[in-house]
Amino acid sequence: MHSLTPSLLVDSVSKSYGGGPPVLKNLTLEVHPGELLGVIGPNGSGKTTLFGVIAGQLPPNSGRILVNGQDVTALGASERAKGGIGRTFQVPQSFSDMTVYENLLVGARYAGGLGKNEAVEAVYSILDKTGFDGRAEMRAGDLPLLDRKRLELARALATRPSLLLLDEIAGGLTDDEAMEIAGLIKEVNTQGIAVIWIEHLVHVLTSAVSRIVVLGEGKIIADGAPQETMATPAVRQIYLGMEPELDA
Repeated sequence: MHSLTPSLLVDSVSKSYGGGPPVLKNLTLEVHPGELLGVIGPNGSGKTTLFGVIAGQLPPNSGRILVNGQDVTALGASERAKGGIGRTFQVPQSFSDMTVYENLLVGARYAGGLGKNEAVEAVYSILDKTGFDGRAEMRAGDLPLLDRKRLELARALATRPSLLLLDEIAGGLTDDEAMEIAGLIKEVNTQGIAVIWIEHLVHVLTSAVSRIVVLGEGKIIADGAPQETMATPAVRQIYLGMEPELDA
């Protein structure tokens, strides 16, 4: 069904820390061009480690990472960012003393690799798409949490990613704010950017994604359409007590 080269192939990856037990266990994951994929799992299931390995912050102990068919396993985070991987973090990483505009310009110039004029044009386009029109000169540190999360997404987009990794970008937001961010992510995804979104707000995630992968103890224990996947016995056992949130 998917004949195109995957945007991402995590190929038999294992990862442990300091000789301890593996956090990721021979994990294989394929993400297709333009796909919006959600990733969930309890604490300690390997979600953040998976993102670190994909983005190049953490080297795998074994296995390979391929982005758009290219083996990037030996490349560090900055090289992968230039090669098309954008990432947000649970705690916004914006330069708080810089303006919104300056934050995006740094991403466009240094990670996106754009020349000055191209970068300025790209930044204004992203300001428009992410709702920062008229606030480009605001200091990032003065933004409320929703807008800092929005800026985190905008900064990742400024790097011109083909693959976007979102790490609990709705965390700390109200339900309405989280759904607003979900709508923005869906809009970004329509531009052809493949998205992998880790989120603990399961009902927000299922409102946006077309596929969910569930991690448990470093392995994929379920993978499929959101409602069907969440209804499987293995997943319901992990999320026992969360059914009211799933149905919210």
